Amino acid sequence: MKGSEEQTGLILHVQRLSTEDGPGIRSTVFFKQCPLACSWCHNPESISPRPEVQWFATRCIGCRSCEDACTERCIRLTVDGLQLDRSRCDGCGACAAACPSAALESLGRRVSVDELVRELAKDRAYYEASGGGVTLSGGEPMAQPAFTADLLHRLKELGIATAVDTCGFASMNSFKRVLPDIDLLLYDLKTMDPGRHRAFTGQTNEIILRNLIEIQSMRRARGDGPRLWVRTPLIPGATATDANVRAIGAWLAHSMDGMVERWELCAFNNMCRDKYQRLGITWAFGQTPLMSRGELDELAGRARSSGIDPGRVTVTGAARTETVE
Repeated sequence: MKGSEEQTGLILHVQRLSTEDGPGIRSTVFFKQCPLACSWCHNPESISPRPEVQWFATRCIGCRSCEDACTERCIRLTVDGLQLDRSRCDGCGACAAACPSAALESLGRRVSVDELVRELAKDRAYYEASGGGVTLSGGEPMAQPAFTADLLHRLKELGIATAVDTCGFASMNSFKRVLPDIDLLLYDLKTMDPGRHRAFTGQTNEIILRNLIEIQSMRRARGDGPRLWVRTPLIPGATATDANVRAIGAWLAHSMDGMVERWELCAFNNMCRDKYQRLGITWAFGQTPLMSRGELDELAGRARSSGIDPGRVTVTGAARTETVE
């Protein structure tokens, strides 16, 4: 291990047998905490750096065990459902532990590197047979740099292929610490306009773009480094515009020197609506439908004509089913 003491980190869960976060069969570790707060976030439970609880209304039997267990007195069961004062909740999980119907669940558990490596190594045979491995996602793995660095190093010592899915908003020193142990870097580019980036994510994109340029320069200077996939979420009314897709493609063609192996346009997904409800959050995109196949194909065409190698552009995700009259 790199550090003198074993690191611990806060994660949400491990998704085994995944095929969406890199090549082959993978185990994806979802981290808690993210420096961005994307208004379309598919994992809103991963944004906060603290443990949280979520409430499943359909499971609740109204026994009030949660009220009795809460030492902060921030839970109240009413005729309209459970009311949770999240400004006072410390995420201790006592309410979830006391709930007999699992209507309350804790989000976020602290694990050691050793504990997590043992869990991830269980599927080593699947990784080796399929060309897969382990992907760190989130949230944002780079928001817990010491834990992420030690975890990646341990996995590489075991010969397990690694990938990191990042929003890019982190210190370059943190990236330099982990890059030697990453095989594949999944890097998000959401929008090129810094003002729109701040409006939709809470931060501008200068650090994100600067980091990617420096990562590319390091790879070119050393002649090695992780493979690079760029991901762009196609969000109706936000990032899914001709101008934005063209701008990202032109920037990649000009700045990345052909090092982007794959540019993935990720179709908007509204399957996370229940997550927002369980967290008591109103989602700005809750009524937004999926994009049609025609809309996705049109944006893919804009991407392929933007200057980047068109063979490296791909579209992933579901499209809206069109009604034929």
